[in-house]
Amino acid sequence: MSAVSVEILKKIYNNNVSSQSSVTALENFRLEIKEGEFTCIVGPSGCGKTTLLNLIGGLDKNFEGVISVNGVSPQRSSAVGYMFQSPRLMPWLNVGQNVGLVVDKEPNKDKKIKELLSEMELDKFIHAYPKSLSGGMRRRAALARAFITEPELLLLDEPFLSLDVPVANRLRKMLLNLCKRRSATAVFVTHDLREAIYLGDRLVFMSGTPGRVVLDLLVDLPSQRLPEDPDVERFRHNLLEQHPRLLAGLIEDTESVGNT
Repeated sequence: MSAVSVEILKKIYNNNVSSQSSVTALENFRLEIKEGEFTCIVGPSGCGKTTLLNLIGGLDKNFEGVISVNGVSPQRSSAVGYMFQSPRLMPWLNVGQNVGLVVDKEPNKDKKIKELLSEMELDKFIHAYPKSLSGGMRRRAALARAFITEPELLLLDEPFLSLDVPVANRLRKMLLNLCKRRSATAVFVTHDLREAIYLGDRLVFMSGTPGRVVLDLLVDLPSQRLPEDPDVERFRHNLLEQHPRLLAGLIEDTESVGNT
């Protein structure tokens, strides 16, 4: 059984004032994600990538179609973690308290928090407040909060956007290690093709609005690759040479493979 099954016939944003100004964000979008798979969603700005994550995560249920997470609707699933573009840490809470917000009633939460922060190399900052942390440390705290519930599915919306390259690469490596050790399925939204090739087992490219899948392919590279590996750039070059308008959400009809 798929960890995630998505069939969105249509997702529309309506303007309350005029129905004529409604926008179809997603249409005829179908996707199946296997358990333990790291899937990267790539597409042009405004194509519905964040909307897709919100629907899979159960944050939005106003759409035509069916989505299931581990066989149940997103609203009934308790095994989903979400990491947003910004860390969204509460400034009046310290790191430990921020991470523990989502497991506040668990009897062994303190032990879980300490172990996870140690894994994220933040154990020395458990009592620090967000304003005293660097940007990369805030993202690590947000990643720890997403993992503290031991999610079977992790949704990530461009979580390393705007970070310096060395800091972003360090966090990407941490993310991959966490996903592998905890056998989590991940859906990662990005506009950075190199990042997608480095992280993903699979790449799903979206069209412009209304968003749909235009290309779905496996990343046939060694699993222990690094961002600077020549194979990553070679894969990227070959892909864009074959589909030069892919990052704009365009692909020739004769070349389109749809969902594979």
